[in-house]
Parts: sequence; structure tokens; C-alpha cells
Amino acid sequence: MPLGHEPAHLLKYLLFYEGRKFKFEVSRLQLPNGSVGDYEFIRHPGGSMAVPVTADGQFVLVRQYRFAMEGRLLEFPAGTVEKWEDPLETIQREIQEETGYRAHTWKELGKFPNAPGYSDEIIYAYLATDLEKLTEALALDEDEDLEVLLMSADELEKAILTGVAIDAKSIAAFYMAKAYL
Repeated sequence: MPLGHEPAHLLKYLLFYEGRKFKFEVSRLQLPNGSVGDYEFIRHPGGSMAVPVTADGQFVLVRQYRFAMEGRLLEFPAGTVEKWEDPLETIQREIQEETGYRAHTWKELGKFPNAPGYSDEIIYAYLATDLEKLTEALALDEDEDLEVLLMSADELEKAILTGVAIDAKSIAAFYMAKAYL
């Protein structure tokens, strides 16, 4: 999906903060339609995610603690694209760290905005197959608190449709991947 590029006109920076993963800005902008306002938004380097599927059709997910949500969400493995990586390299590293699997076959599913109302983050989604279970688990990042789960397509779809706490990017990527499975 091509993403349109029609930037607003920056009138004034009001606030800028750079954290370890992303930047937060408050700016006075003039939108393409001429309206002027103060807007808060996150500048994000992008995220990469995988829909890992085992040889017997099980989806590999993580139940991960998310402090902003004050609870655990069911998600596919994902990570922030580092400055020195392309999105595929990011998810090839993250899938091993988060799930203990290595994928030998990768299919690009596409890219999409994650939360366009307040962030410029683009998610790069991949289908990961031909999985190999690693003999030794890789170290998680210090702030990662997660559990690896296997679910069938029917179990995952039922979880989505009954309101189990699942993040939106995982729901979108699941339906993108179904076309190839």
C-alpha cells in the first residue's frame, strides 16, 4: 500500500523530547486544508513483526506485559527497527530473542501505519515459516516480560473475535498472512 506524503506546514516547535526508542513532539502546524492547531505526536523509527507458523500450522505468539496498557497482550513477535538494521534484519533477530525460533523462509506481507492519529510509526509485516526451534534461548531485553504460546488459526481467530487482549498490529498481520496459508 503506498503511503501518501502530504506534510503539514510547521509553524513552531512547542515541545520536543527524545527518548531511547522514539521522539515526542508538540508542534503548531498548518494542515493541508488550511486549519492551524497544536498537535502532539510520536516520531518512531518503525517496527517490524512476524507471523511465525510452524510446520503443523501452529501460530507462535507471545503474551507480553505492556506497561502502558497495565497488563499483558497477546502479540506476534515484533521489535523497533534499529538505525543500523533494515526491517527484515530486525524481525529475524527479534523472533529468535522473543520466541526461541529461527525462520528459514520469509515472505513480506506489507507495511501499514500503526497508530496514525498520533504516530508516524510504520509496521513492516512478514510471514515466517520453515521454523527451527533453537536449542538455547537468546537473552531477552531487560524490559521484556513474556511467555511463548502456540495457537491454531481457529483458536487465534476465536480469541480475536471474543475480545481477548490482542494488539491491533497482530490482528492485521494475522489476516494478511491467512491469504498465504
